Amino acid sequence: MENFSNLVENIASTFATDTIFILGKGASVDRIHPSLLANSLVIGLNDAERIAPCDISIFHDEWVIDGLKASGWRSRLYITSTDIEPPKGEVFKARFVPAAQEGVDVMLSRLVMEKPEQDFVIEEVLFLSAIRLARVIAKGRNRKQTVYMLGFDFAVDQGYAHAIDYDYSPADASGRAARISPQEHYFVNALYMLRDSEVDVQHVGDRAFSTLTPEELNTRFLPGLDKRLVPNEDRVLITAELTTNHFGDRHRLERMVRAAHAAGADLIKVQKRDVETFYSKEQLDAKYVSPFGNTFRDYRLALELDRDDFEFLDDLCSKLGIRWFASVLDEPSFRFIQQFGPELIKLPSTISEHTDYLATVAREYKRGIVLSTGMTDLHYEKWVLETFTSCDKLYLMQCNSAYPTPTHDCNVGVIRHYRDLSKQHPYVVPGYSSHDFGSMASAMAVAAGARIVEKHVKLGNTEWAHFDAVALDLTTSEFVDYVAAVREAEVLVGSEEKEINDSEHHKYFRRG
Repeated sequence: MENFSNLVENIASTFATDTIFILGKGASVDRIHPSLLANSLVIGLNDAERIAPCDISIFHDEWVIDGLKASGWRSRLYITSTDIEPPKGEVFKARFVPAAQEGVDVMLSRLVMEKPEQDFVIEEVLFLSAIRLARVIAKGRNRKQTVYMLGFDFAVDQGYAHAIDYDYSPADASGRAARISPQEHYFVNALYMLRDSEVDVQHVGDRAFSTLTPEELNTRFLPGLDKRLVPNEDRVLITAELTTNHFGDRHRLERMVRAAHAAGADLIKVQKRDVETFYSKEQLDAKYVSPFGNTFRDYRLALELDRDDFEFLDDLCSKLGIRWFASVLDEPSFRFIQQFGPELIKLPSTISEHTDYLATVAREYKRGIVLSTGMTDLHYEKWVLETFTSCDKLYLMQCNSAYPTPTHDCNVGVIRHYRDLSKQHPYVVPGYSSHDFGSMASAMAVAAGARIVEKHVKLGNTEWAHFDAVALDLTTSEFVDYVAAVREAEVLVGSEEKEINDSEHHKYFRRG
């Protein structure tokens, strides 16, 4: 079972948290904030991936395949007894053991066996296999895992989550009731048997044995969510800068987009570069350790999104109601990205010396341009204002290119200067690209006049990837808190028009 353990551990290594969600299809899932299902490892049962992308799905019934086809195969690993060849995602074949074959006692005894990875089977009561899989992960991490059971309402009359708009199961309501009703008893028994194990299993719902309600789960993981203050439509734009932290993995990309959207981002940003021309041959041939090969070329090529990936991103963002754009680092990438009709493109500080390319973009691109000014001075600013005269909007982003930016080098005051420029050049919009820790500089940037801010984000850590230290982890509440801080700064800044506020009407003040 070494291969099985490796498959599972590689997926689990994506996440820095010791949290696992096991996803059923009950209606209570609709009360859970969607970002939770993007922030930690998710094990889905049957076709629960129709509700949210899963890392691992477990099933044995043939009808589930139709549901997976309808969802677009949204799991990274399928553990099944069926013969499937999904267009994406890996498959581990495990044998299915009907409950009637060996009895409930044997089924429960497998749940707590000393080595849960050995002879892993698919139980008829699927959540038992999912919990056993959580034990495999806990063993691999060598520390206790908290397992939240979501959507296990044990009540057929409550129906399914909204995302389950069609039931592919051939069973009628009475058949489903006969199958689901005993499972509550199995679950209570499982809780008792696992009380001293590597997993702390917590039921989320409204049952007598539930540890917390869906609303309490939201509060536990997203304490800043209800504190977000959203002003009018002219609010500051918040960009979740994914960079290449999706690793070219569409599943990971989707998780990041959904988490950033749920946290309150207005824009998603990715990168595009032509690897073979952007780097020198010496750089590309250099040794580099990653899962994609042994050279820097292997690594960089794996991180790039192709046309299908961008079409997927475009469709996903359209469905979620969030906009996206890309940093385009060279002319081939600029030509490539035009096919998607972007409303914005980003020209990062990395290429501030590539003036021939920048001039080409300035000449040809008429919509919004986001331009970071790291590693530049007033001479560059003068050149930019003389060159970028045809675009609809020019977002000038105060930026320091150090990761992380020292506090004394953030120079948020430059944004005041950009705001003054916007009075002379109405198409200029001041902004801030944050490479500093936390949210204070971004909040101060809003006070200084920034109308757009961007922050690097990531999805957990891996042993081999070199994340920048300031990226906010989407598997935690960090980005939610960042968005809340920026929104609160907007409210604190308020209006520039001095007037008497209603809050000032007290006994020492009289009108007239």
